[in-house]
Amino acid sequence: MKIGIVAPASRLHPEIAESVTALAASQFGSRVELVFHPQCFLTEGHFAGTDAVRAQAFLDVANDESIAAVWFARGGYGSGRIADAVLEGLKPAARNKTYLGYSDGGFLLGALYRRGYRVAHGPIPHDIRRDGGEAAVRRALAYLADGDKSGLEPSLDGKAVAFNLTILAMLIGTPWMPDLTGHVVMVEEVSEHLYAVDRLMFHATSNEGVRRCAGIRLGRVSDVPENDRPFGQTPEQIVRHWCALSGIAYLGEADIGHDAANKIVPFGV
Repeated sequence: MKIGIVAPASRLHPEIAESVTALAASQFGSRVELVFHPQCFLTEGHFAGTDAVRAQAFLDVANDESIAAVWFARGGYGSGRIADAVLEGLKPAARNKTYLGYSDGGFLLGALYRRGYRVAHGPIPHDIRRDGGEAAVRRALAYLADGDKSGLEPSLDGKAVAFNLTILAMLIGTPWMPDLTGHVVMVEEVSEHLYAVDRLMFHATSNEGVRRCAGIRLGRVSDVPENDRPFGQTPEQIVRHWCALSGIAYLGEADIGHDAANKIVPFGV
């Protein structure tokens, strides 16, 4: 089985690719082959190559009939800049794959899911650098290679999606926003002030499409910068507040976040 790896946003360091390749070999032997597109290691300012190069690399992997799954190398920023070009260039072979990523990759996950592709939120190669990151990478590889469900988010029951909260808010009003009717929406955030989390929840829960969801679960809100005065509410209190005002059910916690414990959430059923 071949798993294609592409970097639709920021660059992946070659040393990380080497570590992930070695881990995959120890876990699966020759049964799984990781194919890192050379584009993963390019640098163009903040990005892993120009927009055109990143879009073409994604299409190279997605449209390759020999590749069974597409794994996003890392987050960062840049996936939304190539979404139109990617969607326009996908061929029938691209539908026969699972797409796995999270963070900034949510732009593409949402756009692909809207068009009926099989996508999931979950760990990425770059996560191997985290404390406990090998377990996260093994979890993702087991899911992609064998459909292993042991790494799924434990509350899954019915249709669900998972997004970084900033990405979800940015998708609203775009042609990439998926239909969330009847879905449990799981959100997480990293490196944002709590007032910014509050602002994002205001925006997201004001949207009629989001209000048609089955409810919201809150993942981890981590690495919160200190403000010049305390915001006065915890992340859970913020989410409960906006859920109550918008009539959305608050369903509790989700085991997702920018950390090695981040669980897998297949979009849909």
